[in-house]
Amino acid sequence: MYQGSRPSVTLPCPRVTVPTCPLTLSCVCTLALSSLTPEVRCFYDPGYVFPLPEEHPFPMDKFWRAEAMIRSAGVPGLSIHGIEPATFEQLLRVHSAEYLEQIRTGALDHVAALKLGLPASEALLTRSRLEVAGTLAATEAALADGLACNLAGGTHHAFPDQGQGYCVLNDVAIAIREQHLSRPGLRVFVVDTDAHQGNGTHAIFAADPRVFTYSIHVGKNYPSVKTPGSLDVELPRYVAGDAYLEALAGSLTTAMHAFAPDLVFWIAGADPHEDDRFGQMKLNDGHFAARDEHVLNLVTRAGIPTVVLYGGGYNRNREHTARLHAATVLRAAAYQHNGV
Repeated sequence: MYQGSRPSVTLPCPRVTVPTCPLTLSCVCTLALSSLTPEVRCFYDPGYVFPLPEEHPFPMDKFWRAEAMIRSAGVPGLSIHGIEPATFEQLLRVHSAEYLEQIRTGALDHVAALKLGLPASEALLTRSRLEVAGTLAATEAALADGLACNLAGGTHHAFPDQGQGYCVLNDVAIAIREQHLSRPGLRVFVVDTDAHQGNGTHAIFAADPRVFTYSIHVGKNYPSVKTPGSLDVELPRYVAGDAYLEALAGSLTTAMHAFAPDLVFWIAGADPHEDDRFGQMKLNDGHFAARDEHVLNLVTRAGIPTVVLYGGGYNRNREHTARLHAATVLRAAAYQHNGV
């Protein structure tokens, strides 16, 4: 449980090795089941799935698919809980009332609608409020238990007055602002390993020294205009998995050690995968396992409460996107116990 600021912890910067285990949930579950973890609370609502046309590029079905995979894994101590939509008071800690009303009434202008990429409506706003609530609940659970997951979230392209890149509300920013009401000195580190820079989150906390925003992403990819964060690790298009892991290990450990956070939000992202339509990275399933293990090893050894979030994922095989998200959650459950 969070009890105030901690002294900085010296953390090793290990070479990241790629596991030989293929991405099968049985393989990941063997790791999780052998750990016999204490409770890892995950949060989910069927309302995360918002109806979109079949040809729409955002894979809404990944939410129910991944939740079913996680539930069927039967990991001891892993539980899935429902939520109620976040209140408008909570949303207003980050977003403007005018923007929320534009989403609710579908009154976005043409340019704003194109930037968002989702059909604005009251139903979309309700769905996004549920997603925010999942992150709010996971934050409280992580501070109490050490680690928790929202089976969605990581909507890092949302700004206070506009949505971008399928991100309506910035769930991480709202959760951080909510925590700062009661814990004004809380030092928060946002780890963003999604393939795209978290421009909205960067912009919201640009002037807040209590929040460190770290993003490792393709430089010449969406968003075309980047918003500087605390540390941006820009990689070339179609970066090889081994080069990605080297860049991650060489930057994240040092930055987290120097900042000494009290709380971490990890926007994992499934879009660095080599089969993703938009990620422009070349990570295979083994690289994904190594990425997850590096981040989880870092936070669990330091004892930093951590909130795990999905982020993006647009694999050509939609089921594989869900499988990548589910595997990250199951690895997190394993590390919650003893950092195996």
